[in-house]
Amino acid sequence: MTLKVGDTIPSMKLMMATSEGPKEVSTDDIFKGKKVVLFAVPGAFTPTCSAKHLPGFVQNVDAIKAKGVDTVACIAVNDVFVMDAWGKSQGTDGKVTMLADGSATFTKALGLELDLNARGLGTRSQRYALVAQDGRVTHLAVEPPGGFDVSKAESVIAAL
Repeated sequence: MTLKVGDTIPSMKLMMATSEGPKEVSTDDIFKGKKVVLFAVPGAFTPTCSAKHLPGFVQNVDAIKAKGVDTVACIAVNDVFVMDAWGKSQGTDGKVTMLADGSATFTKALGLELDLNARGLGTRSQRYALVAQDGRVTHLAVEPPGGFDVSKAESVIAAL
């Protein structure tokens, strides 16, 4: 089943880098009692993701938070070390929380996985952005294959 507006974010564990090393973090801790913008990319260090998607959120984080958003987070089906290195290379510290869904467990639970096995990339996430209030999805924008419009920072700001 694919996630839709009105659904609740499932209670699961993700990984994030901390100054003490990799740390498991629950989606409940991320979403409960907060307004969160979560955007997903097919992969760290990939062309559109690195040139446009993540940088757009880094550059627009103040405008997003001015709309009452507590947390802006990026997720990809990559390991925690890759997400940490990518975040550092993009200047996300203190702006965008970098979340790793290394085995695509969360992505599959949302029904938003993307099969890129034919391209040697395995299972990845579709490109999307969502807004959740206290764990309930209030806005969801999933890109068509190859698209980059509805999930970019400016489109999320307009939806807030």
